[in-house]
Amino acid sequence: MVKIKVNGKERTLDVDPEMPLLWVLREELEMTGTKFGCGIGACGACTVHLDGVPVRSCGLPVSAAAGRNVTTIEGLVGRIASSLQAAWVAENVAQCGYCQSGQIMTAAALIASNPHPSDKEIEAAMSGHICRCGTYQRIKNAIRATARNLASTHAAGGRSK
Repeated sequence: MVKIKVNGKERTLDVDPEMPLLWVLREELEMTGTKFGCGIGACGACTVHLDGVPVRSCGLPVSAAAGRNVTTIEGLVGRIASSLQAAWVAENVAQCGYCQSGQIMTAAALIASNPHPSDKEIEAAMSGHICRCGTYQRIKNAIRATARNLASTHAAGGRSK
């Protein structure tokens, strides 16, 4: 038995502790927003947050998430998430959409840890993601727009998260 907290909800699972977290999320918990891409952690489609840090779930045994907080795209909420979603739409980022949940998860962690990332910082954070459609510039534009939007909201008395 493995106990993890996914999107704020405690889960006790009767699975092999070495089963990749990705397959626990998709097959056991039926959370299909996290995608299988390459299976070796190279493409980023399977990115989730583990205690707020983006990780590749395809190579992470579920036992490594025991007692920790896992956030999937389904559980990503708040001002950063909604601002990213709006920017993704405004910039027409998604084409096939397959990589987008992983891209958004990494972008959300970047903005949460660095509300004013430079282009180089955005590129470094997003460098491990592969977009089959090549929308890298639109992704960078959406992250920039999110940072600007959150900064202006914060300056006007709103909250940044």
